[in-house]
This record gives sequence, C-alpha cells and structure tokens, in this order.
Amino acid sequence: MCDNGDTTSAKDAEPAQLIGAIVQRRDRSAFAALFAFYAPRVKAMLLGMGAGTELAEDIAQETLLTVWRKAAQFDPARGSASAWIYAIARNLRVDRLRQDQRVKALALYEAAETAEAEGPDEPLSAAERERRVRAAMRELPGEQAEVVKLSFFEGRAHGDIARLLRLPLGTVKSRLRLAMARLRNRLGDES
Repeated sequence: MCDNGDTTSAKDAEPAQLIGAIVQRRDRSAFAALFAFYAPRVKAMLLGMGAGTELAEDIAQETLLTVWRKAAQFDPARGSASAWIYAIARNLRVDRLRQDQRVKALALYEAAETAEAEGPDEPLSAAERERRVRAAMRELPGEQAEVVKLSFFEGRAHGDIARLLRLPLGTVKSRLRLAMARLRNRLGDES
C-alpha cells in the first residue's frame, strides 16, 4: 500500500511514495519495489561510467541500502526520487575512486620501501621510509605538496581542495598528477 491510504500495490507506486512508506513504516515491500526497479538501472549507469560488472553490482546494492538507511533525508522539493537515487550512486562511485587513489598512493610508498632496501633480506624501517617520503615531499613545489597533503593525508575530496584553495578543480587535479609523477620518479630513482 502507498502511504496515502489507497490500495495501489508497492510495485505500482511512485518512487517518492515508496520512499515515504520506508520513512513512515519501514515498509519492506516498498523497499523491494524500489530495489527491483532501480538496482538494474543503477548498475547500467555505473557500467556506462566504466565500472566493472562486480563493482557496479556492489555499488548498486550499496546505493539501495543507503536509500533504506537515509530515506528520511529525501526531499521531493529538491528533486525527484530518481535524481536522488542516481546522485547517491554517483557519490558512492566517486568515493570508491578516491579510495582506489589512496590505495595506489599507499602502494607507491610501499614500492619505495622495496626499491630502497639495501639487500633482499633487509626491509626498510618505518622511520627510514617516512624520512624518504618526507624528503621527497620537501622537493615538491609548495603548491603541489599542499594538494598532496590535503588529498592523501587529510583525505579531502578534490572539489573540497579546490574550494579551500580557491582554485579551479582542473588545477588541483593537474597539481596532484604532477606531484605524484615527481614522487614516483624521486622514490623510484634511489633504488
């Protein structure tokens, strides 16, 4: 049933009504109807954005679970239910991309550890690894070091960094790319 009291089934209700039923009654049939309708569409959108099948399925499920948990945050005055659901999916995809970037940065630093080892059986100490990364960071131009610190050490999103530094988003991304290339070269050259 819809939240307006008529006898329309959950599968025939409008998405905003289904979200309302979730908010008011934690209506599982409303959630099931939303899931059945949106999960394949969200997955298709993510595949179109370049996500692999497994990742697209995972994010689609996470998107709908977020809808269940945050249904009360939906405001029909700000946009349609579809727009809200797709925005959740896009944001989750961006979060995964950021997480992947952090993993790649960590792998870069771990690669520096192995490249710097004096012998195959002598791993670098954490202090030595930290010293080398700090030295490489000091060699970066100030504006590049600043965006690296904000992005990787403080975990800020690129858009947040752009607003904080009052720079265009493209400039922030360019500085990060240049900085990471310099760090990769610097830490890789000392092997």
